[in-house]
Amino acid sequence: MSPSSLTISAFSHPNYHIAHITRHISSTANIHPPATLRMGNRWMEFQGANNWDGLLYPLNPTLRAEILRYGSFVQAAYTCCDLDPSSSTYATCRFPKHSLLRLSGLPSSGYRVTRNLHATTTSRLPRWAADAAPSSISRQSSCIGFVAVCNKDTELSRLGRRDVVISLRGTLTFLEWLDNLHAALTPSCSTKVDGSQHKPMVERGFLNLFTSAGPEYHSLRDQIRKVVCCLLNEFDSGPAISFTFTGHSLGAALAVLAADDIKAMVGRTGPMVTVISFGGPRVGNASFGRRMEAQGSKVLRIVNTNDIITKVPGFVHNSEKEGLAPNWLLSKTGWVYADIGRELRLSGSRNANVVACHDLKHYLQLVNQLSDACPNFTSEEENPRKWRGPAFVAGDVC
Repeated sequence: MSPSSLTISAFSHPNYHIAHITRHISSTANIHPPATLRMGNRWMEFQGANNWDGLLYPLNPTLRAEILRYGSFVQAAYTCCDLDPSSSTYATCRFPKHSLLRLSGLPSSGYRVTRNLHATTTSRLPRWAADAAPSSISRQSSCIGFVAVCNKDTELSRLGRRDVVISLRGTLTFLEWLDNLHAALTPSCSTKVDGSQHKPMVERGFLNLFTSAGPEYHSLRDQIRKVVCCLLNEFDSGPAISFTFTGHSLGAALAVLAADDIKAMVGRTGPMVTVISFGGPRVGNASFGRRMEAQGSKVLRIVNTNDIITKVPGFVHNSEKEGLAPNWLLSKTGWVYADIGRELRLSGSRNANVVACHDLKHYLQLVNQLSDACPNFTSEEENPRKWRGPAFVAGDVC
């Protein structure tokens, strides 16, 4: 089976996926992290300053609470978006900024929303299809998340800094699904064009959604850059500031691209930039991962071992430990990816279906069940494999 067909299988049935999210979004509201754990001077450790060494296996209770807290912001990104394709306001934000978090189930977060974020697809329907299709099918720009800044003194004190959350939902619209299928690697937006085979490269469809502008909105990249610059100017004094990018599925991939871009902008000595992602697909190659690490970006991927989306697109080859991949594979296929950052691997039920394994609700339930006394999963370092691709083999699909 070709990589292309594997990716199509993994990202198919968008209507079923959207209905599944709609049914379960309210049922995740009872999974709330305890908001009483103080981080103080250790906040950088929990944001990945030491790559979460000693915190994952078993899972530190404070880090567990932080993962659940950021997961609740991703829930809010889904909840605030109109998920009904028959609605005239489909894929727009349902709530005003000043009440978005409260109406999305986070009345006491200690954060305020400063901006809604929108993404624009590059995929287009043929003219004959666009004229006949409902507006929900041909919609190019949609609300994909928000930026929120910690503004309560009690939460500032608890966190040990002023945290800015950039929260991004997963795939929703038909054209977003089409962009997901553009899975070949392409040079990232900050890569200098040269003849090197080892330049940082990322998935084309994710990059398109990140960098494309439309008639209504600037690109997602430009929106995030603008709000980050405004916040840095607004809070140039006072507590330290951090930027935490969090997302699920497509939102997890966009969070990685945005974190890379912002860290390149603020520099290694600038504010700390961290990604907390849930059920994210692969985003780029090993060179892209090394650049993120060199810049100081920190990435924690929350991965359900039975979630096929985390195993696509492409193949993973650990060239540093196993030797260089075949030249023909590097030069011809454009499908050699890398798993970027640290992974917290969760073991969900193998009896659930593919969509259930990928659901954000399921991820948060799995994290919620963990404790420092229950290390019922295995670190990625203990399971080395030379080639890791998206093949459907026993145990890979739930």
